[in-house]
Amino acid sequence: MDKFKQLESFVAVAAMGSLSAAARVEGIAPTMMSRRIDALEERLGVKLLMRSTRKLSLTTEGAMFLEEAQRILRDLGEAEAQVAQGASRPGGPLRISAPAGFGRRHIAPLLPAFLERYPDITITLDLSDRLVDLIEERYDCAIRIGDLDNSQYIGIRLADNRRIIVASPDYLKRYGRPNTPDDLASHNCLSFGTQGNQSRGWLLRQDGHVKACRVKGTMSSTDGSVLLAWALAGCGLAWRSLWEVRQDLVAGRLVSVLDDYVAPPNGIFALMPERRHIPPRLQVFTDMLKQTYAQANYWDNN
Repeated sequence: MDKFKQLESFVAVAAMGSLSAAARVEGIAPTMMSRRIDALEERLGVKLLMRSTRKLSLTTEGAMFLEEAQRILRDLGEAEAQVAQGASRPGGPLRISAPAGFGRRHIAPLLPAFLERYPDITITLDLSDRLVDLIEERYDCAIRIGDLDNSQYIGIRLADNRRIIVASPDYLKRYGRPNTPDDLASHNCLSFGTQGNQSRGWLLRQDGHVKACRVKGTMSSTDGSVLLAWALAGCGLAWRSLWEVRQDLVAGRLVSVLDDYVAPPNGIFALMPERRHIPPRLQVFTDMLKQTYAQANYWDNN
């Protein structure tokens, strides 16, 4: 007897509270439904249902097994749906969240070509440095930069991300150049509010270990582009991603400091609600980002 038929019959009987009602829905005789339940109980070696002429109820083992049976059938349905979707062209809506600066530079410019290739996909791109709740706010994916702290989500690493400390030549001329992480205490450090990885401090390598250096200053913001503008204006030191400041370094508008203490790269991730199967439209989107970021010279030219 088919094991999945046994599971389906057990779940149906538990949901309807009646062998005869479940049998009618499936279009089989009640005796056949009863034989399926008997075979399942015999195979498991436990009693799942307490049956009488007037009442049917789950045993303790039956209640526990019901949850697992429902999950198995749900996963099977999702797997079948994914295979069916994969046979056709990816389509449907995608709701994506990304940091404002990164999204403007490294996601938005890629979307026209992506949507030309996949015309059945529609995208809403929400650019904000706020850490969104993917489940509560119904996002399909969030691009995050930094270490992953939330095991609630699964993450796909898209690229490495290197952070450096920068300042304008004018600021360094007026206040001097820090030579060790301890020197940061005497500088105006432009910090990223109280959110994300920077809330723990700026990560630098000291004595062979990566340490979070607490910094202080007169200005903070939750918008990375504002911090960059302040650094360019000579207001202080800023701890920024290399992709954000590369062109300013090349042009001499900014100078990197404490290069010998730079911590190893963290990551740029695509986060999504934890689930067994990723929709094809989301899979091709994350594949596109990963392949683009892996191209030679991409970060040098963008």
